[in-house]
Amino acid sequence: MSAMEQVKFFLTRNLRQSGIYIAFAAIIGLFAVLTDGKLLSEQNVTNVVVQNSYILILAIGMVIVIIGGHIDLSVGSVVAFTGAIAGVVIVRMDMPWWVGLLAALLVGALVGVWQGFWVAFVGIPAFIVTLAGMLIFRGAAMITLGNTQISPFPSEFRSIASGYLNGYLGGDGFDVFTLVIGGIGVALFAFAQWRTRMGRIAYKQNVEAFPLFILKILVVGAVVMAFAQRMAFYKGLPVVLVIMGFLVLIYVLVTKRTVFGRHVYAIGGNLHAATLSGIKVKWVNFWIFVNMGVLSALAGVVFTARLNLANPKAGTMFELDAIAAAFIGGAAVTGGVGTVIGAIVGGLIMGVMNNGMSLMGVGIDYQQAIKGLVLLLAVAFDVYNKRRAGGGK
Repeated sequence: MSAMEQVKFFLTRNLRQSGIYIAFAAIIGLFAVLTDGKLLSEQNVTNVVVQNSYILILAIGMVIVIIGGHIDLSVGSVVAFTGAIAGVVIVRMDMPWWVGLLAALLVGALVGVWQGFWVAFVGIPAFIVTLAGMLIFRGAAMITLGNTQISPFPSEFRSIASGYLNGYLGGDGFDVFTLVIGGIGVALFAFAQWRTRMGRIAYKQNVEAFPLFILKILVVGAVVMAFAQRMAFYKGLPVVLVIMGFLVLIYVLVTKRTVFGRHVYAIGGNLHAATLSGIKVKWVNFWIFVNMGVLSALAGVVFTARLNLANPKAGTMFELDAIAAAFIGGAAVTGGVGTVIGAIVGGLIMGVMNNGMSLMGVGIDYQQAIKGLVLLLAVAFDVYNKRRAGGGK
């Protein structure tokens, strides 16, 4: 292949996924210009990550739900309910902060067990079960808090969402530790890409030309290090970013390297074929919702820690943001398609748009309309891809 053909192959090998990265870069560039560079300031780059951390956590769980062919409308209410549990345990019962954290995660798991039971073993569609869950757990949050708010939380708990790791390796006006972590991340990415490339070559699969492969590594490395540099010159590495980093690593491995992950894709892609192939569909669906419950609880803890407040109205509309992040990130409406990385990028696109429009002084009414239009276009793009692949059917 010529160089241009290689580039075309690289971009169109999976148009749904490669397109999202191009769109993300374009949106960042657009808002960087429209905000006179404020979008890329040290403080603002960190704020974009911290302010959207709970949505990104929800997006990881939601994309797995959607890949499996389901939807979860209850996650916003579960965020409020588990945040309320943490508030009652830590503040009202005066227990250690980590006990409140574990209590919230346990309740989230039980919520997942409840919803997974009705979806997987009773056979009620997830849309109906989680719509009921939206009402049930919002009411449970109000009952738990007595329809009041709980605050303040201890500093250790607040640091989950607003703490920073810095100063371990020194630095004059910047944090060396953050830059080192960024470098390690780039090295791990390069190693993973190299292993993937070698594996494809061993199985005689097509791979991009070596110069293009190196270019991809260099571009990703430059972006990551630029991001790390912005944070290093502010306060350092946010604790919540470390949490998300571990989650992304774990769930990428789960979805790509485990039997459970392959079964989720198989069920979402063709339920009948998955059943005939011997996959325990009911149990896979059950664990999909247990996982979503735990991640919703973690998002509830992060959101509560960030606000320093347990509020019965917390998490309103979070389910729509998480669903939008998954679809914008390349998940298919019919299931069977999607990636964790794509959902994270989709969530960051929403976050950058919100942040950029706020810096420009765009009203919340216009922001909601624009976000809705972006979601519609993302789903239309998915439908277009399917028709193109199916020969126009």
